[in-house]
Amino acid sequence: MYAINKLFKFVRNKKYFSRIYTHSQCKVKPPWKVIFYGTDEFSVESLKVLCKEYRHGSLLSNLEVVTSPKAKKNPIEVYSQQEKLLVHKYPVDEIKCGNFDIGIVVSFGHLIPANIIKSFNLGMLNVHASLLPRWRGAAPVIYAMANGDQETGITIMKIKPNKFDIGEIVRQVRVKILPDDRLPDLLNRLAQAGAFALVSTLREMPSCLNCAKPQSNEGVTYAPKIDQKMAVVLWDSLSARSVINLDRALTGVYPLMTTFCDTQIKLYNISQSQQLPLINFVRPGLIRYCKQSKSLEIQCSDGNWIMVTHVGVPGRRMMSAADFNNGFLSKVSENFRICR
Repeated sequence: MYAINKLFKFVRNKKYFSRIYTHSQCKVKPPWKVIFYGTDEFSVESLKVLCKEYRHGSLLSNLEVVTSPKAKKNPIEVYSQQEKLLVHKYPVDEIKCGNFDIGIVVSFGHLIPANIIKSFNLGMLNVHASLLPRWRGAAPVIYAMANGDQETGITIMKIKPNKFDIGEIVRQVRVKILPDDRLPDLLNRLAQAGAFALVSTLREMPSCLNCAKPQSNEGVTYAPKIDQKMAVVLWDSLSARSVINLDRALTGVYPLMTTFCDTQIKLYNISQSQQLPLINFVRPGLIRYCKQSKSLEIQCSDGNWIMVTHVGVPGRRMMSAADFNNGFLSKVSENFRICR
């Protein structure tokens, strides 16, 4: 029994000192061994820059990719195969990750467990498309635009277990939201800014990791995953500017929708009307046809109007505002021409 206890203590101490030795052997300068986690077009931009650095060899000595377990190929998987990068389907075990210095996560969508985070010598970093703690969640760019924010940005943060987007901030980069930006435009600029910030961070590791700062408890807002309900226009509560912002934010995701005479219709090519607001007569959702601009005009909660040039009606091809007026609007009494 004494011999067994002695053997047990020896094995336990060996494991302990093995862990100490492993962490003491953490690299203090490049090139780094990196596993990249991503799925979509936004994350491809960061992977492209990392791949370029990997080919040069001075910043990265190894680069492998982890992506969604879904059967359908995503942009990250397609790009990785083109570049002959080794691709793993999520999840990847901690033994594999322990052979790498750091994990990089960009638009991945899975909550990574603590044992995986700890298996990397330098932990894991996330490239998030907002100025945290503002807009934590899956759709930060959409919420920033829909809210009318004039700027957003990129946050490089440490990943913590159990919750998304709460880790210490390593680096932030501000990006202006231009008045004529639509979602694809802003996503493209943010993806490029994120890739640049990521490489800058890798060049400054590990010292920059030690300077990471906790997120503020003030100014926290959330950007949860969106669905089609977000595209339904609430005329009673949204100003014309807010409707325009919502349309910009959902470009390429969902068209804005409303209900006219119990039929849900989709609104395309939306802009703000130059018509003066009716200060003494505000009826949100009021819809009319303007011959001069050949568009539909819908009144918003602030009395201002938006213009719509094309409409989608279930079971029909997309129609012009003039065709919608002739086929639907003109057949309804003016008192009942309301979108809800």
